[in-house]
Amino acid sequence: MTARTAPEDLYRQGLRLLLDKDIPGWVDLWDENGVFEFPFAPEGRPRRLEGKDAVAAYMRGYPDHIDLHDFPYVEIHRTDAPGTIVVEMRGVGRVVETGAPFDMSYIAVVTFEGGLIVRYRDYWNPLAVAGFAEGFAGSGR
Repeated sequence: MTARTAPEDLYRQGLRLLLDKDIPGWVDLWDENGVFEFPFAPEGRPRRLEGKDAVAAYMRGYPDHIDLHDFPYVEIHRTDAPGTIVVEMRGVGRVVETGAPFDMSYIAVVTFEGGLIVRYRDYWNPLAVAGFAEGFAGSGR
């Protein structure tokens, strides 16, 4: 992975890592000072994670709660802002604890610098999965 790798290619690499449940590999796509934001997070849940270590701690248990199977829809839009893309996507799988289907649409605004994520704004609706893995959704450890 180099600074010359296009942001959309880096993002798709990250999706593959999530499907492979390679959370450490996904976290390696982050800059040490990267910021992960959840603008629609409900009260009591993290709205902003600062730094790669915070992102790693938050994501560590993800595969224990959500078993992602596929991203059947991914559309990546380039922007005029250097290194910034807007992603529309849908992730499907199952909620590990209950076996219930997981089907979530997302919009993300992601900025890369030097081949690493420096800012990721994740616009998803946590209320759409109200019954899933409260421990994960409320973690932010």
